[in-house]
Amino acid sequence: MLAWLTENLATLLVLAALAAALVGIFLHLLRRKRSGKGACGCNCGACPMHGACHKESKPPAKPEA
Repeated sequence: MLAWLTENLATLLVLAALAAALVGIFLHLLRRKRSGKGACGCNCGACPMHGACHKESKPPAKPEA
């Protein structure tokens, strides 16, 4: 087992660095989403999916008397 670890140490270190980067990116996007910011940070008007991300809430209709 120790021989396998020493033979693959470089590969394991690269794998650990990539995994840490992915976790960091995921946490960054999660924090931005929870704070109400978009994930892309661009102009939503130019996005073809702008209606799916930020649904505009309409004020309730006033009852007619």
